[in-house]
Amino acid sequence: MKKIFLAVALFAVGISTASAEWKIAGDKIRTKWAEEVNPSNVLPEYPRPQLVRGEWQNLNGLWNYAITEINAAQPTTFNGEILVPFALESALSGVQKPLKENQLLWYEREFTVPSKWMSQRVMLHFGAVDWSADVYVNGVYVGGHTGGFTPFACDITAALNKKGAQKLVVRVWDPTEKGEQPVGKQLSKLGKIWYTPVSGIWQTVWLEPVSKQNHIVSITPSSCLRHNDIIVKTKTAVCDGVVAVEVFDNGTKVGEGSAPCGTAVKVHIPNAKLWTPETPHLYDLKVTLKQNGKVIESVSSYTAMREVGKVRDEYGHLRATLNGKPIFMYGPLDQGWWPDGLYTAPTDEALAWDIQFTKDLGFNTIRKHIKVEPARWFYHCDRLGMLVWQDMPCGEQANKNTFSWARHQVNGGSDTELTEEYKRNYYKEWGEIMDFCNFFQSVVVWVPFNEAWAQFDTERVVDWTYKRDHTRLINPASGGNLRECGDIMDWHNYPKPIMGVHHADYILMLGEYGGLGLPVKGHLWNPDMLNWGYGGNRKDQEDVTKTYIEYAEMILPFVQQGMSGAIYTQTTDVEGEVNGFVTYDRKVIKMDVKRIHDINQRVIKSLK
Repeated sequence: MKKIFLAVALFAVGISTASAEWKIAGDKIRTKWAEEVNPSNVLPEYPRPQLVRGEWQNLNGLWNYAITEINAAQPTTFNGEILVPFALESALSGVQKPLKENQLLWYEREFTVPSKWMSQRVMLHFGAVDWSADVYVNGVYVGGHTGGFTPFACDITAALNKKGAQKLVVRVWDPTEKGEQPVGKQLSKLGKIWYTPVSGIWQTVWLEPVSKQNHIVSITPSSCLRHNDIIVKTKTAVCDGVVAVEVFDNGTKVGEGSAPCGTAVKVHIPNAKLWTPETPHLYDLKVTLKQNGKVIESVSSYTAMREVGKVRDEYGHLRATLNGKPIFMYGPLDQGWWPDGLYTAPTDEALAWDIQFTKDLGFNTIRKHIKVEPARWFYHCDRLGMLVWQDMPCGEQANKNTFSWARHQVNGGSDTELTEEYKRNYYKEWGEIMDFCNFFQSVVVWVPFNEAWAQFDTERVVDWTYKRDHTRLINPASGGNLRECGDIMDWHNYPKPIMGVHHADYILMLGEYGGLGLPVKGHLWNPDMLNWGYGGNRKDQEDVTKTYIEYAEMILPFVQQGMSGAIYTQTTDVEGEVNGFVTYDRKVIKMDVKRIHDINQRVIKSLK
């Protein structure tokens, strides 16, 4: 990926103008990276490392914003400026205001298009907007999207003026828990395990030119270790022409192949180097689209050689495998929240810091909990070597008590009562999340449901998930109502780890445990609220470290009984939850890193 990083540095050109009026809103704690945020150069890295083009424009920066009633027309005056891509409610947006379910959030800015782009198509990309977005360029509707966690793009070519300034307007509606859509951990009434809502644009907005004739829309690589092949599926705007793939290892071409559009390209890799958390080897890809022998475009990408599966060991236990070998997946529950940016890390360095910190703690896995991260987060997991469980964000129906929960009982409990509208939104968004994450080789487990929250038609959802992607393991309901489907049975228990379920036909995982709290004065989101941990609050670093090690040692005999993974709560403190390895502002590490690293590695290596 060295080539991609060079390309990012060359082409990340912002076009926003800074304002002396912008400042971080509020008086809450902040990360050290918050002070590095520059309105003239916000998150300048190329946002889509899985498909890199040579020319683009970053539209992050200061935009005008307005909040209106839901039936209001497009405003002609604005409340002020907002720093994109930080959500309205965040400190880094410079606004830090809530959005009600009967209100609209409007964004406006101007941009210019390089003259050499005018003979091509111009695509406008949004990393993510929560929840419903409508997009207008020069007063022309160019597209929209529902779903708060996945990217979308609009072809704005026909709406562009031939020269001069172009006006971009985005209208957002986000009812949070009062709507019929997945919201994750957002709740208007804060406290306990629910956090500040996130509304509007919260990932990078950017432009890029593509050929009018045809262009590459997406790249999805996979591996066949049996034959040492990389298989690349490429979606193009028009299914016409030939796709050629070249594979490079540290700059040296090691394989190539081609196939007609719509057909996967298979490339044989002699002496292939496998990707593992210990050796996260990546191959660079050059993907070229040709029509009638003419090159339409070439893009950069990357992939890794790895396969996920399961095997029965000599004692009859089903085990998860990576590249054919049993592996114990051990890691933290990772909420992915920031005191200054909420859903959005203040810088790319900050985004990668959480993953590297998890590696330093000796873990090999992250359970990305009820949130989906930007593409660069997954790229950092790919390059650093971190297995990822990807949760589907739940709906607010988790709070409506229309279900029963039997945590440690197979086929116990009942489904949540849900509307057909919610189910439609669920399938649409889960499908888009899976399609988005499918590229990243670090993602090894799909988690459709959590703790029976908005859990419905489990067997049907799991079958639907499997048909969409069968190359990863499926954990139907982490800690939820356990069903005999998918690949994994997963229970939760606080604070101590237990062997909650025995079942010979499923991989057995402890999806959540621990939650040892340690409030650190001067590093609390709100000192006046309940600052708590699932495992109770401990007195100091030594106490919390010692107890963590005691719990980890309890897992060792469970591994021999068939446990194949465990998830500790959690990576960082989040708002009132103080059960992180590090404070919410990432400034105070609350456990002895070396001792935690050593016991974690001991647990992982106990499965041979």
